[in-house]
Amino acid sequence: MRVPLSWLREYVDLPATETGRDVQARLVSAGLEVERVEQLGAGLKGPLVVGKVLTIEELEGFKKPIRFCTVDVGSANGTGEPQEIVCGARNFAVGDKVVVVLPGAVLPGDFAIAARKTYGKTSHGMICSGDELGMGDDGSGGIIVLPPEHEVGTDAIELLELVDEVLDIAVTPDRGYALSMRGVARETATAYGLDLRDPALLDVPGPNAFGYPVQVADPVGCDRFTARTVTGLSPEARSPIWLTRRLQKAGMRPISLAVDITNYVMLELGQPLHAYDRSRIQGAIGVRRAEQGEKLTTLDGVKRTLDAGDLVITDDRGPIGLAGVMGGANTEIDDTEGTTTEVVVEAAHFDPISIARTARRHKLASEASKRYERGVDPEAAAAAAQRTVDLLVLLAGGTADAGVTQIIAPSAPHTITIPADHPDKVAGVDYGRETVVRRLQQVGCDVYGQDELIVTVPSWRPDLTDPNDLAEEVIRLEGYENLPSTLPRPPAGRGLTDRQRLHRRVGRALAGAGYVEALNYPFIGTGVLDQLGLEADDPRRTLVTLANPLSDEEPAMRTTLLPGLLGALRRNDGRGSHDLALFETGLVFRPTGHEHRAERLPVDRRPTDEEIAETDSALPRQPRRAAVVLAGAREQAGWWGKGRPADWADAVEAARTVAREAGVELTVRGDRHAPWHPGRCAALYATVNGEETLVGHAGELHPRVVKALHLPERSCAMEIELDLLEQAGGGVPAAPRISTFPVATQDVALVVARDVPAAEVEAALREGAGELLESVRLFDVYEGEQLGEGRKSLAYALRFRAGDRTLTVDEASAARDAAVALAGERTGAVLRS
Repeated sequence: MRVPLSWLREYVDLPATETGRDVQARLVSAGLEVERVEQLGAGLKGPLVVGKVLTIEELEGFKKPIRFCTVDVGSANGTGEPQEIVCGARNFAVGDKVVVVLPGAVLPGDFAIAARKTYGKTSHGMICSGDELGMGDDGSGGIIVLPPEHEVGTDAIELLELVDEVLDIAVTPDRGYALSMRGVARETATAYGLDLRDPALLDVPGPNAFGYPVQVADPVGCDRFTARTVTGLSPEARSPIWLTRRLQKAGMRPISLAVDITNYVMLELGQPLHAYDRSRIQGAIGVRRAEQGEKLTTLDGVKRTLDAGDLVITDDRGPIGLAGVMGGANTEIDDTEGTTTEVVVEAAHFDPISIARTARRHKLASEASKRYERGVDPEAAAAAAQRTVDLLVLLAGGTADAGVTQIIAPSAPHTITIPADHPDKVAGVDYGRETVVRRLQQVGCDVYGQDELIVTVPSWRPDLTDPNDLAEEVIRLEGYENLPSTLPRPPAGRGLTDRQRLHRRVGRALAGAGYVEALNYPFIGTGVLDQLGLEADDPRRTLVTLANPLSDEEPAMRTTLLPGLLGALRRNDGRGSHDLALFETGLVFRPTGHEHRAERLPVDRRPTDEEIAETDSALPRQPRRAAVVLAGAREQAGWWGKGRPADWADAVEAARTVAREAGVELTVRGDRHAPWHPGRCAALYATVNGEETLVGHAGELHPRVVKALHLPERSCAMEIELDLLEQAGGGVPAAPRISTFPVATQDVALVVARDVPAAEVEAALREGAGELLESVRLFDVYEGEQLGEGRKSLAYALRFRAGDRTLTVDEASAARDAAVALAGERTGAVLRS
């Protein structure tokens, strides 16, 4: 919101010495984000005067049209003689009043004016355009042509209000009232302790039966509609300079008198308005929801297909406007032909959520929608309509029709009960009841009561809904800078939970193993599930869909961590990083079908365990998972060796790294599970509550998935559920005991059928070796003709150690033989000769 200081002074009697910087400091202290103060006309120096064009001579022989003009500037040039000026613009004629800058003047941008010879003539000054004077876009794109009533020689700097200060305020979504001069003036008056001249305090006639007919079919979407009619408008009437300059300073382009007036009143009072050409309306004005697929051409010339959720303004033909967003072209005021002599003025209040969704749906943000979606004062509609009518009568010579239409849906003012000392407790400052009441009254609230205050919120502050909102108002008006700096005193807590500790340990372990953490948004769309090759009945396709998603392409919460990680892998690979190892730990969202609306938790105390449990039961199941993705080289080549690419075994080892942090040994089996390659997919099992439970998958991705997601070839991935690992591990793993006695190593090579998993052989060796076995490691796999068809050799290194003695060769050999015997019994393994 751009706020000219000269306009602001109309509503607040600021001291004459106060500058824009001073007002900025006060408003920032009150909580408004004043980003900058723009100095209009900085460096501007006259003489800059009104002139009258006497003659125009067309100069020939140049690449562009050039005119040699004589201009009457009165006594401003010191001689009274006509001023000779060369000009290239063509939007003025003999007899027009223009703005002339004379030699010795300085224009914005430190552009000094002097007499100079050009195009074979000497030009003594310039005939100015709006851009050259820093006025912005006036819609004409050429020389400023003034109304004929202005006297020659008049100071144009004062006439055009070229010197001013403009406050540029970034209005947050909760402070929609600050998108108006009225709202900013109220904040300014409060900050300075001065009285406010409220521009909305007008005498407004009551509704009667003679107003323009209006039918509101959706009182929820439109709870207030005021219609006024003005007839007899002069087609030749144009917006006066003061009106166009205020619009330009506020960042809006003047268009035509009727439209300029509605924009001016919107800036002044914060109430968006719309003016219809009465001759182009057929029948009564209506307000309803659009029918799916209805068409409407808006004022920007775009033909739009309407949605059933859109609120529209209609007449007997159908939609004539997108309510609260933009009017329709079929009832547009004609500012080119000048044929509009009767207008119907609309001032309505629409549902903020409906307007916001319509503006987003049609990608059509307007000044009106920006205000409606932040909250407009419903009580200001009648005053805004009256102000518009008054200006149309004053500036366009119109006549206000006696009819007044006003439709109001019944509603009660919002009241909040708040302890008088609540702001004191929130801020840690002893304000006292009198200060709290005074500040709330300055905001516009009606306050009653002693220790318990009953506060009626003003209609222009829909953001005030809770006691803490009122506390914030008191604190900001008293000054955030006056809050004492105190260290918080948190109560003694219970520390991190086991779940949190495991989460952190896993992150550190994966980072230590060479993985880089990649945090991704938890949103997905169904398209990526298709790319992952998930079956139609896959549980991961049952999604939690958001009511108000950030992106329509990703409207649901993730059920797996892989889409985000694979997207990060693709982006990094596309930007030149080809050797990648990424990980993420986070929640996935798996609906149970029993979700329900949660009760609102209290904020003045800690919720009870029962209240927290009730809230949790309303949510989908949210297990915590860890996932990794790999591509490119896992070990770099160099003088130390050839290096090697990442493969499925690295993904399985990442799972084991995670499981070790929970103190869990994983069992690995072959599996077929999307999105992994059916021949290179490992199912990961752990013992949870005495039962073997599937906790995750790892391996190489399916080639079709790699192609669909544009990933590097042979990309690998792993995903595992940390909550199940926590249950399987039973708490923080104990630190290992280090024996002072030496280790005894025994190697065995076992021949088994090719389809026997190495994990089954390893499990049998562990169980058969007994308590003396410290570790077992597969270090070689061999297949060859001498082993026979369909056979393979698995070589294991067995490490034996006792905690209280040095093992003898016989003890180590006996343990090895027991391990081999059990492996042979369970898997058919035989020692390789």
